Amino acid sequence: MSTSDPKQGMFVTADGRSVLFTFILVSSLFLLWGFCNGMIDVMDKHFQDVLGLTKSQSANVQFAHYLGYFLMALPAGWLAKRFGWKGGIIAGLLLVGAGGFWFIPATWLQGAADAGTVSKNTAFAGYLLGVCAIAGGLTFLETVANPYTTVLGPVRYAATRINLAQSCNGVGWILGPIVGAQFFYSENPKIYLPYVCTAVVVLLLAVVFKYAYVPDIQMEDDYHIDDTQASVSHSLMVRWHFVFAVVAQFLYVAAQAGIFSFFINCMTVDTKTGFTMVPAIPEAWNSGVLKSLFETGKDGLLHISTQGAATLASAAFVCFLLGRISGAMLLKVLSPHKVLGFYATANVVTCVLVFCNLGWISAVSVFASYFFMSIMFPTIFALGIFGLGDKAKKASAFLVMAIMGGALLPKLMGHVADQYDMSKSFIVPLFCFVFIAFYGYMWPKFSGVKSMQGVSVTGGH
Repeated sequence: MSTSDPKQGMFVTADGRSVLFTFILVSSLFLLWGFCNGMIDVMDKHFQDVLGLTKSQSANVQFAHYLGYFLMALPAGWLAKRFGWKGGIIAGLLLVGAGGFWFIPATWLQGAADAGTVSKNTAFAGYLLGVCAIAGGLTFLETVANPYTTVLGPVRYAATRINLAQSCNGVGWILGPIVGAQFFYSENPKIYLPYVCTAVVVLLLAVVFKYAYVPDIQMEDDYHIDDTQASVSHSLMVRWHFVFAVVAQFLYVAAQAGIFSFFINCMTVDTKTGFTMVPAIPEAWNSGVLKSLFETGKDGLLHISTQGAATLASAAFVCFLLGRISGAMLLKVLSPHKVLGFYATANVVTCVLVFCNLGWISAVSVFASYFFMSIMFPTIFALGIFGLGDKAKKASAFLVMAIMGGALLPKLMGHVADQYDMSKSFIVPLFCFVFIAFYGYMWPKFSGVKSMQGVSVTGGH
């Protein structure tokens, strides 16, 4: 049975100490990886245009990004268990810094490719290596920071705290596309510059964390896994709420990565086929601030430009952030599994509307999908590691490994788009959200817990 003082504050530990500053410091990491992910999500179209890649080929950016997560998830979990929360965070920051500085030689390879001394594939591979290295560092941060937010106070507020922290992630995701639009789609692109600046910032953060108060708080072991003689992996694999959380997380990140990476393609005219999901823009809109978003297409009509779509990606992430903030409030009064099930069901509907290619309805539905995706990752995470005690660090590594879904499914989504059109590719995330809704609604049966609110473990534990 998990218990806590009902008067205990959201950021007060069992010994009565406030960890609000620690929570704020850890939340800055969420902003960091949101910013890095936001830039990644507007990079695909750049390589499609500059290197002449298909949508499926450009999805290798996501493949390299999430491959880094897959390769480093278990080492990150081991390091966090061996050296504590602080050690895992510092290691992650240093690796992100190394990846950021790698973009300097990667840019040199791009120059060599432009001069014809190396192939464009070699230049592309250079960038992918940097993307993979940064993702490896972010893996350490996510493996540590996600579960750590759940222990910085009473368990009944675990889902609320992780969603509040993920709201900072949403802010980073808003800023990332804005920076990407300026440096990736300008007349003189400078891909390396934002990454080098990020590297400098994370090295400074590493110093701050070195001297900050980051207590090594352990999670409550509601299932008494720590008392068993079985291996950690076996103990986890018989907890169905955790096993299905890994599957749900794999499919969620797959859907998220696909929708995020092809957002620009959804908003612009396909230069090869002429397909467009967004109808021609009325001339009356072509004025003031909005004018910078549009360009005249080959058909003589006004359409959203590539740089304009990259800027609009930030508006989509505003929807994402609003979903996180409102979702965090909902999770204080509603059961997390019910909120997850409802939001996933809503996204099944948005994907159907996009698939049907209904013009402005489909375009708006893409933005709506960002809103309803917002709470999924942190909520699945909190539901998955619930009650696992010290094994939550190992469980966290598996949940972060599930991010590999973002490497595989976008390529399938890109293949469908290449064969048919962009709207039809939304059949891929649609099926992902169906399973997530199933997991949300069935979580009480999988866990033996009625709700994470007023936690009461029942039956066989």
